[in-house]
Amino acid sequence: MAMTLAQAILSRKSDKAPEEGTLCRVRVDLAFANDITGPPAIRSFKEMGAEKVFDPARCALLPDHFTPNKDIAAAEQAKEARDFALEQGMLYWEQGRVGIEHAFLPEQGHILPGEIILGADSHTCTGGALGAFATGVGSTDLAALWALGETWFRVPSTIKVRFEGEKPENIGGKDLILALLSLIGVQGARYKALEFSGEVVELLPMDDRFTIANMAVETGAKAGLFTPDKTALDWVTPRAARSFEPAFPERGAPYEKEIVVEVSEMTPLVALPHSPANVRPALEVGPMPVDQVFIGSCTNGRLTDLEQAARVLRGREVHPSVRCVVIPASREIFADALRLGFIDTFIQAGAVVCTPTCGPCIGGHMGILAKGERCVSTSNRNFVGRMGDAGSEVVLSGPLVAAASAVAGRVADPSEVLDND
Repeated sequence: MAMTLAQAILSRKSDKAPEEGTLCRVRVDLAFANDITGPPAIRSFKEMGAEKVFDPARCALLPDHFTPNKDIAAAEQAKEARDFALEQGMLYWEQGRVGIEHAFLPEQGHILPGEIILGADSHTCTGGALGAFATGVGSTDLAALWALGETWFRVPSTIKVRFEGEKPENIGGKDLILALLSLIGVQGARYKALEFSGEVVELLPMDDRFTIANMAVETGAKAGLFTPDKTALDWVTPRAARSFEPAFPERGAPYEKEIVVEVSEMTPLVALPHSPANVRPALEVGPMPVDQVFIGSCTNGRLTDLEQAARVLRGREVHPSVRCVVIPASREIFADALRLGFIDTFIQAGAVVCTPTCGPCIGGHMGILAKGERCVSTSNRNFVGRMGDAGSEVVLSGPLVAAASAVAGRVADPSEVLDND
């Protein structure tokens, strides 16, 4: 039987043919947690009587959510994670040498094509950009993974998503995934795999692919997968921390259905409160003032994202009534943005630039919203209270719309700012 990409990966790691809907036990290539999800996993690990992780080189802890430590409770969580990681000899990077897990781990070559990646964070699906079956699990499940090195899945059916047409200049990965969400909603791919393809995908840089895979979970998907083509392999091969073997979908594979997203006439999109599927063209939103703009997160904190934001902000100033927070997703990205002059552009425009952290995205720190405030954010979720008070609002966008909104003081299409040059 011909296999989808998800089935092809699962078949490599299982002793059982991964037929759709069946349960299969699989070997895991990497299991990781962060400073929030790690401590509960550590406690469960100890409660089950486990003493050693299955392979220290394939288990990781990354302090990235409430770090730099925002308060005493956050410091205690970070310490618990650090102490366990050092005791076990597992992969660990201290603050100042790390980054947001879903950006940092691929950079460091720990997420690779053809692998099964499990993380105690729902946006682990970001790794699908490299052709890995990457998905999120709970902390208790992760504890068992650390102990055993294996888990089970119900083999998901696969929806093929084709992005077709000629991509307009100001359209990026965030617009593409928002367009899909507008079509199928937040449960349209529940416990299914999304397999992305099409002529637009073939030309997409990796940063855009990571953005799309990152938000696959917002459709309810178990995984969001890209076939590892030359672009992906050229990006990952020099970074790889271990040997790997890509997997590929087979001709004639059984897809549940196929969705075509036509992009030729697309303009930059936003998701209005309080759902990632509440999608509108930015030009059609109308006069919607904003109090904060956040450019960063595991969705859009990569170098290409910062480059696009800098293009809009260069020679301009953040609107007097707006605060703009920019957070590169990793140390490597921060260093490259500094070398290329993007950081100076942000500072000169009046933005706040912070060290890598997930803080604002989850309403943790470094950008919490007060009641009645509205933020344009390049993150992935805009649920009620996501970034602060339950009376605040979050508008999701790509970096071009976010930067344009910072300048305009309202939700704005980048053409409204750039066409004024």
